[in-house]
Amino acid sequence: MAKTENAFIVEQHDILGGKATVLRTTQSGKRYQLRMWVSSENRYMRKSLRTENLTEAKQRAEQTVIETLAQVQNGKKIFGLTIQQLVIEYLQWRKEDVETKNITAGRHVTLSSQLKHFVAFAGATSKVASFDMKSAFDYANWRRLRHEEVRDITIRNEQTTINHMMKFAFREGHSHFTQFEFRKLRIRTEEDDDGRRGTFTLEQYDELVRFMRTWSSKAQCGDDEELRNKRLLIRDCILIASNTMLRVGELWQLKWGDIEKFETMKQDGWNDVELVTLRVKAETSKNRKTRNVTARGGEYFQRLFERVKFKESTDYIFCGKTGAERFNLRHYYSAWSELMKGIGLDYEAENITWYSLRHFGITCRLKAGASIYEISKIAGTSVGFIEKHYGHFDEAMAKSVAMKNFSISKDGIVIR
Repeated sequence: MAKTENAFIVEQHDILGGKATVLRTTQSGKRYQLRMWVSSENRYMRKSLRTENLTEAKQRAEQTVIETLAQVQNGKKIFGLTIQQLVIEYLQWRKEDVETKNITAGRHVTLSSQLKHFVAFAGATSKVASFDMKSAFDYANWRRLRHEEVRDITIRNEQTTINHMMKFAFREGHSHFTQFEFRKLRIRTEEDDDGRRGTFTLEQYDELVRFMRTWSSKAQCGDDEELRNKRLLIRDCILIASNTMLRVGELWQLKWGDIEKFETMKQDGWNDVELVTLRVKAETSKNRKTRNVTARGGEYFQRLFERVKFKESTDYIFCGKTGAERFNLRHYYSAWSELMKGIGLDYEAENITWYSLRHFGITCRLKAGASIYEISKIAGTSVGFIEKHYGHFDEAMAKSVAMKNFSISKDGIVIR
């Protein structure tokens, strides 16, 4: 029997060259315990070996030590991950999806933002192992109390991300269940009037364009050159978005090398149109398909090119302090709020967002007589989706349809 100076330890034996100790204490009685120092977490691991036989206790202890050392070597937490640690580990794993182009870098940013709310809800230092399937049942109510204007669709998307993370935690052995049970949400469909995507009327959009001229002017910005450059970039970004019909993720990830050509088209009785042809890469597209987009708005790209500092093919068109850094998302959203309030639009009540510019552009092409098939190819979505979500005829369009006529010649030919 090994001697010990600790009055509570009545017997102890080092194993595996001192990597751990098999011992009995005054509290454990005749049963042996394992004690092992885990340096990566700066604490002792203690575990009952559930036997009074020393030989059997040493065998069990050695097996446990070997398994534990392997887990430590692989970066596993012996005492259980905290919620914050799980989020970090999950996001690191999802970075592999960005590198293999299964998700976009923008999607990864969204995942990180969604999980920040869950960390606040669950507590950063709470142990993952302490949660069960019902622990997040009232997450939606908590989100509404904390953020009164949060939409149910936003909460549902967050819950989907949270449960995807929990499936990852289960596979990695951090959790004993695969997903939380959340309180059921009723998500309004696109057929519900209040659930439609918001868009601008022609009058509202014209007012926005006029307001941006003053908003981004030198008179408004004074000698603050940085402020003016930000506002000019936002102005051109809005005009490009409404003309190209790109999704915001596609728009904000455009690089100068994605522009294939510019072309000036002449129209009888109308001003010349500056066309631009863009290549939307699969890794930045929502549907993971590369497509070419030819659209109006070429002049906005050209004047932005003349103004910006970073113009290499690999530089972001809407860049930050360097060409390799995207313009900060916070600036997009704060500017949007400022602009909507500037034109007196209750954008939150009407659900007018950056995405509404794509919606507005598609609606304008429909009004101009472009076919849904043509628009679907440019917008990178299906004909059915265009019909369901964007085919909103206003009164003028309805009258135009009603006024169309035809006749049939004596040879049975339809004449429009």
